[in-house]
Amino acid sequence: MIESQTFKKKNYTASPLPVDEYEDCTFIDCIFSNTDLSSISFVDCSFVDCDLSSAKIYATIFNEVEFTNCKLLGLPFDSANKFTFIASFTDCQLDFASFYQRKLKNQNFIDCSLKEVDFSGAELSNAQFKNCNLENANFENTNLEKADFTTAYNFSIDPENNKIKGGQFSANQLEGLLKKYHLKIN
Repeated sequence: MIESQTFKKKNYTASPLPVDEYEDCTFIDCIFSNTDLSSISFVDCSFVDCDLSSAKIYATIFNEVEFTNCKLLGLPFDSANKFTFIASFTDCQLDFASFYQRKLKNQNFIDCSLKEVDFSGAELSNAQFKNCNLENANFENTNLEKADFTTAYNFSIDPENNKIKGGQFSANQLEGLLKKYHLKIN
């Protein structure tokens, strides 16, 4: 187990991060893009200004992990450990990522780009999407009950194919809920 260490400006594309348990560690300005992080355990860790785009994360544990200003393009979070996934995302690029059928109750996404992210079948009740771009994000059979979209934008959610009871939306976002009807809303 590796505990309470800080890793700065490391490039793990040439020399991979060793498979181990990382607890209370901080990764700053590190490059993990296209690397294999499978079966690694991250507990109470922080990733700041890191690039994890297209990394392999099969059975990876993310427990109480914070991502801040990170590139997480195309990350298949649906392949990470199914039982332990608690993470927060602030100022992150998550475009093309997948949260297919993930349990993300009370999940926070703050100031994130979530373009073309797959949220189909996900449990996102009480989730917060604060100032997030959800352009072409896929919501299909998704539980969005009591989720907060009041400052989110560019989303398209079909109320007939998702659970949205108690969801919070601003009046100027009605188009995102009625898009399939091709209405002109002024």
